[in-house]
Amino acid sequence: MGSTNNTSHFASFAAYTPPPDDPSYVATTSRNTSRAWFPSQQPTTSYQSGGIPTFNTSQAGGPGAVEDAEAEAATSMWETRHGFRVDLLSAFAYILGPISALTLLIVETHNDFVRFHAYQSALLTTPLVILRILASLLQFPPFLRTLLTLLLVIPSLYMAWQAYIDATRNGLVRFQIPFIGPLAERWVYEE
Repeated sequence: MGSTNNTSHFASFAAYTPPPDDPSYVATTSRNTSRAWFPSQQPTTSYQSGGIPTFNTSQAGGPGAVEDAEAEAATSMWETRHGFRVDLLSAFAYILGPISALTLLIVETHNDFVRFHAYQSALLTTPLVILRILASLLQFPPFLRTLLTLLLVIPSLYMAWQAYIDATRNGLVRFQIPFIGPLAERWVYEE
């Protein structure tokens, strides 16, 4: 019988074998091949996993990448006052109508994207809530009150979904409602 190589990583029935991605285990083996199914240790760049997103710079650290990342960390578009996610806060601005919009305008002072959606939500939902309350007080027919309720709920849910999608997939593109969106944008820039 010839000698066998005990560095095989396929199956080991030893009492304890370190996992194949353990650095001390990899260092003791003589293999230098990389495995495509195990990602290499790369810095996290996703804002949701705590990294600083870098725009127009090389992830490998192109010229000026460090300075750009540090400058962006100071005034990041993804940063909120209390560390909450931008996509959830911007969607929350529409969920409770004027209540959530006013709450976010008071609490969130750092992120313009969230403040824009809070202003837009306040401008969209406040008149609709007032109309719905007046319809109830003036004893409008039930079908008209139901229609006003749907007119309040459906656009609010759509705008919450749109704000969430714009923050997660579209790089903080602001979806503006005609007439209301430009006004909200102007209020954010005048602050």
